[in-house]
Amino acid sequence: MPVKKIKPYFLDFSRILAGLVFIYSGFVKGIDPLGSTYKFTDYFVAFNIEFLEPFALPLSVALSAAEMLIGITLLASVHMIITSWALLLFMGFFTILTFIIALTNPVADCGCFGDAIILTNWETFWKNVVLMFFVLYIFVKRKNFSPFFTKPVFEWMTAVVFLIIILGISAYSYLNLPVIDYRPFSIGADINEKMSVPPDAPADEYEITLYYEKDGDVRPFSTDSLPGSDWQWVRTESTLISKGYEPPVTDFYIESADDGTDYTYAILDDPGYTFILVAYNLDKSSRLSIVRINRLAEWSAGYGINFICLTASTGSQIEGFITETGAGYDFYHADEITLKTVIRSNPGLLLMKNGTILAKWHYRNIPHADELKENLLSYSAELQQESGNKLVTYGYLLALFLIISLLKVIRPGVNSSSHDSAVNRRPDGRN
Repeated sequence: MPVKKIKPYFLDFSRILAGLVFIYSGFVKGIDPLGSTYKFTDYFVAFNIEFLEPFALPLSVALSAAEMLIGITLLASVHMIITSWALLLFMGFFTILTFIIALTNPVADCGCFGDAIILTNWETFWKNVVLMFFVLYIFVKRKNFSPFFTKPVFEWMTAVVFLIIILGISAYSYLNLPVIDYRPFSIGADINEKMSVPPDAPADEYEITLYYEKDGDVRPFSTDSLPGSDWQWVRTESTLISKGYEPPVTDFYIESADDGTDYTYAILDDPGYTFILVAYNLDKSSRLSIVRINRLAEWSAGYGINFICLTASTGSQIEGFITETGAGYDFYHADEITLKTVIRSNPGLLLMKNGTILAKWHYRNIPHADELKENLLSYSAELQQESGNKLVTYGYLLALFLIISLLKVIRPGVNSSSHDSAVNRRPDGRN
């Protein structure tokens, strides 16, 4: 196929590829605004700009909305001059930023795809470099795109409608729980399994170098070629050459708030039901559902069901919380970062059995005691079914939006080659 005929297809391919990457990146952040908020906070702390922490949540929502909006407008060829400039500036800024982050490595995971795809900082940078090639091509050819809509007002309406939808997704996920949970503590996850290492899993491999000294001369030696007894050992260095298997959950523990006794497996291996109230910081936790939580704890005690609270707060904070709220359940310590990962709510509630998470609730949706049934397994199954139905609905809506946007590719007479012909045609109809 001649190069001239390939160019329009490559231009559409570049537009679709960049659009899908931006939509996916923005979507996985948009459905988990608190996750991106925590990531922003990590960066602010790492770069000693903690004064920006109050802006972490607005920046999280703004970033996801900008990515999704750029992606949607790319797919639908909406205002391509403006979109191409926004795309270039966005990618240029973050390519430079990710290069700096890769060099300094202040945070191990950049969070560019949320918890859906974990990339190292260097992997993120090289991903941006590859994508930048297509972005530059889109920018250079920005005048070769034809609008999907014949009237500019419809282009603006498309952008505004999608922006409202994007912000609505973020608002819903913030006020409730993420509509899709990519973390290892999702409903149905077996924490024991997530913490275990398979017997045949590869282990870390290290290269051992030993340094010996003789007559003031220090030389490195491998373990296979050690020097004679006239050499004196100085030091040993180990270098990781191959990373082995790392389980999805590594920092989950449950300790007594009084003496630090480990209760992790005693609680995870409990064959009965356990309600776990997760509040990574009791001083910052919402008091909106405290009455409902206390009644649920009382209801649980009446049916012989465990009800505990996991927190990273200090003993004095726990005592103050009990005095303020009248909490009548036991408190245990856990890692703060892990608790933020377990549930995006402070406090949030889990229902667990045999180490498996059966249900999760945001503090705004804590169930009333009279809503619960004695057979909690059946009740949790109903909740999972409702959650699954919502997920399918969101999936269908997103697929519909993408299909509508992709119509630009197959709509006759609006590709780049037809645009070029229209531009170069003379008023008398001849080229």
